[in-house]
Amino acid sequence: MRPTRDVAVVAFGQTDHRRTSDELSEVEMLMPVLHEVLDRTGLKTSDIDFTCSGSTDYLAGRAFSFTMALDGVGAWPPISESHVEMDGAWALYEAWTKLLTGDADTALVYAYGKSSPGSVRDVLTRQLDPYYVAPLWPDSVALAALQARALIDAGDTDEPELAAVASRSRTSAAANPHAQLRGSVDRGDYVVRPLRTGDCPPVGDGAAAVILVAGERARELCERPAWIRGIDHRIEAHSLGVRDLTDSPSTRLAAERAGVFERPVDTAELHAPFTSQEVLLRKALRLADDVDVNPSGGALAANPVMVAGLVRIGEAAARVHRGTSDRALAHATSGPCLQQNLVAVLEGDPR
Repeated sequence: MRPTRDVAVVAFGQTDHRRTSDELSEVEMLMPVLHEVLDRTGLKTSDIDFTCSGSTDYLAGRAFSFTMALDGVGAWPPISESHVEMDGAWALYEAWTKLLTGDADTALVYAYGKSSPGSVRDVLTRQLDPYYVAPLWPDSVALAALQARALIDAGDTDEPELAAVASRSRTSAAANPHAQLRGSVDRGDYVVRPLRTGDCPPVGDGAAAVILVAGERARELCERPAWIRGIDHRIEAHSLGVRDLTDSPSTRLAAERAGVFERPVDTAELHAPFTSQEVLLRKALRLADDVDVNPSGGALAANPVMVAGLVRIGEAAARVHRGTSDRALAHATSGPCLQQNLVAVLEGDPR
C-alpha cells in the first residue's frame, strides 16, 4: 500500500537481547523500552492517540497474555488499544493504517517475546497445518533445513556461501550493543543438514517499541524522520507441499506494492533467521551487491520471537534518523519457510 498521508517513525528503542531473562517479567522487560521512546520524543502516554502491540500467547503459555503488558503502558486514563497475535511489524502496519485514516495522529507500537522458558522449536510447530503437517512435529530448524537443501539442490547457494552470510552478519553485529551474538561465532556442528549451529538464529528474549507520527509534527519531534513511503504484506499458501521453497513470490509482490523497485535502496534490514533465507530474500527483492544488508547483524545476531521483525523496521528507521541511510528497505517474516512477508520502504528528507 502507498500512503495517502505522510507517516514517519520518529523513535525506536529495544532491549539488550539476551539468552534468558528469568528475573524479569514481560512488563519489567518492556517498560524501559516504552520510557525510552517516549522520552526521546518528549511525549507522554496521554499524548499517544493509538497503541498497538504484537506478541503470542503460545510463548507465554497463557491466554490473553498481552493484557498483562498493558500494565507497562498504563491503561488509565482509558486508551485506544489493539493487539495482533503476530510479530510487532504487523502491529506497526495496523497502527500505520490507523494514522492514514486520520483517526489518530500519534501511535505507540511495541512487541515482546520470551522464548527462553520453553522449546521455541516445538512451540513453532503449532503454526503448521493442523491436519497433515503439525502431527508430524517438524520443528522450525528442520523445515528451514528442508528449504536450504532445496536452494542448494537448485544451485542457488552452497554451504560456503551460507557460512559467509553468518560471518558477515555476526561481524556487523559487533557494533550493535543490543545484539545477543556479536563478533566471530564458530559455525559449529550440523543441527539438521545442511544447517549448522552458525546458520541458525539464537534463542533469546527481548522487546522493542517505535513511535509513529503523522504530518508535520513528525519533524517537530525528530530531526530527521523516517517516512514510510510504502508498506505491504503478503502470504504464501499454508501447505508447504504446494510451494516452491526456492522462491518467495509473496516477498516480491509485497516489495512491488511497497514501491521497492522504483528506485534503488541503500540499506536492507532483512528478517532472515536462517542464512539460507537471506539468499532467497536477496533474490526476491533484487538487491544489488552494493546494498548494505543487515548492518545491525539481523536475526542471526538476535531473534526474539514476535520482536525481530519490528526490530528490522526500527533499525532501518534508526539509520535514516542518523543520516547513514536515505532510502532503506525493511522486511519482516512469520511462519515456516518465509510463509508471511512484510516489506516497508523508509526514506529521510532530502539533504
